Amino acid sequence: MAFDGFVISNIISELNKQIIGGRIYKIYQPEADEITLVIKKERLTTRLHLSASASLPLVYLSKEGKANPMQAPNFCMLLRKHISSGRIISITQPDFERIIEIKIEHLDELGDVCQKRLIVEIMGKHSNIIFVNSDDVILDSIKHISANISSVREVLPGRTYTFPPSKGKHPLASLTAENFYQHIITKPLNLCKALYTSITGMSPLIANELCYRAGLDGNASTDSLTDDSAAGLYGQLVKLNALVEDEAYQPNIIYSGEEPKEFSCIPLTSYPDCTEKTYDSIFDVLIGYYSEKEKYTRMKQKSSDLRKIVQTALERTSKKYDLQLRQLKDTEKREKFKVYGELTQTYGYGLEANAKSLTCMNYYTNEEITIPLDPTKTPLENSKKFFAKYNKLKRTYEALSELVVETKADLDHLDSISTALSLSEDEKDLQLIKDELSDYGYIKSHGKKKGKKQAKSKPLHFVSSDGFHMYVGKNNYQNDELSFKFANGGDWWFHAKNMAGSHVIVRKEQAETLPDATFEEAGRLAAYYSKGRQAPKVEIDYVQRKELRKPPKAKPGFVIYHTNYSMMCVPNIDGIEIVE
Repeated sequence: MAFDGFVISNIISELNKQIIGGRIYKIYQPEADEITLVIKKERLTTRLHLSASASLPLVYLSKEGKANPMQAPNFCMLLRKHISSGRIISITQPDFERIIEIKIEHLDELGDVCQKRLIVEIMGKHSNIIFVNSDDVILDSIKHISANISSVREVLPGRTYTFPPSKGKHPLASLTAENFYQHIITKPLNLCKALYTSITGMSPLIANELCYRAGLDGNASTDSLTDDSAAGLYGQLVKLNALVEDEAYQPNIIYSGEEPKEFSCIPLTSYPDCTEKTYDSIFDVLIGYYSEKEKYTRMKQKSSDLRKIVQTALERTSKKYDLQLRQLKDTEKREKFKVYGELTQTYGYGLEANAKSLTCMNYYTNEEITIPLDPTKTPLENSKKFFAKYNKLKRTYEALSELVVETKADLDHLDSISTALSLSEDEKDLQLIKDELSDYGYIKSHGKKKGKKQAKSKPLHFVSSDGFHMYVGKNNYQNDELSFKFANGGDWWFHAKNMAGSHVIVRKEQAETLPDATFEEAGRLAAYYSKGRQAPKVEIDYVQRKELRKPPKAKPGFVIYHTNYSMMCVPNIDGIEIVE
């Protein structure tokens, strides 16, 4: 993510259209490092949120308020004293820095018109909100920065306000070809770093995007630039500056799967494998991105313990399964010992004492065979030893044949739980998975309380282009519910072949047959909500619900069927309508 000078310029562009001329109706300080200005303009009320949080500095407009403390902090009281009922006359971005300067006109105690500035510095852990008078004297700030904290610049009441040092960067609007060729691409750095360390307000995200558009590798050294490639890169800078000057912003969020990966106010073409969602307002981007990111991160944190449990159980069960397969393979030689025992018993009478081997005709294959013997034992004792080995391996084979099937079922079950974890969307989904792990002994159960209700989680609901309702189970319990309680016999069932995944049910309704487009869309859903989501194509089995069977004592989500159809589907659900 990049809350850079370009996003700031987009924010200022929208603020100028929406709140310039508006009056500050109320002022709140919901957090120690956040201010909310309630602004009225032309009978419309909106809230401007200014956050100087070290972890998440933000500036955005919203119609929703936040809970406020019973007693306003000193900084909030000072703002109320000076700029309550003040009119916002300008909002600017000095030198394209990550700074928003809000100029407010108000009446002082004597009724004279005067101006003050509220300056928001969006600079990571150094973010601040500073209140300045018309003489550039700091009246107060939401964070006090003394000389003990910063030797570069003090931010304290009574001090003269100065902008943060620019570190020799060039504003994009005044960047000339001469500056570009002499001072930027001559730096002994890679191209991407040379750009964002030289141009004001530029982030690594935008620098990498410019290199990508120019057909260059952002990690390549500036020494590798040819004259043509340098000219192409400078041309992209000129185009970017024109976009800013024309305010032709295109707010967007880039998604990697369902996770929000980046956001910007210009199209990001450097993520060809990701999906892009565009918005009309940069504020919708900020609110959407951070809320989705927070939700995704929270779910990831909450599911991390379950993932560890499932992963540990998967590794342990996989090792157990591999060991059982090797042991089962070793039992393949059991028939050899049975033959040795029979042949030794049949031909051993003619052996000399202390013989180390027996060469005879194998009447099963009509070939000569040499059998190794223990010279300290008689032929009969050798024969009994071979039969004992045969019987031991036979018992091992019979036991392992059942154990391998059970262990493979456990492995498939854990694999399906792991896939269900990746499909979880809320805490109810996680609770169902936790209950399943507890029911099957992977989590120690402390005893369920009587009358405790199981968490309710709804399956995903889609509608095909032909109007048929399609449902996707998000975990094993939900898959069983869909397939054996919700679906009718004539409904269609879809599932990825030989891999963990969701059950997809298509309600047949009153139609005699489903249209081909609905079959294809249901197949895409089954492919997307499966372990093969990242594969180019996934084979999908589909069959009418009445053909499904649930074996006795089978794990949840496990079904069998003997007659089915198959098709190859791309795991992509773009264009399929989801019902919220």
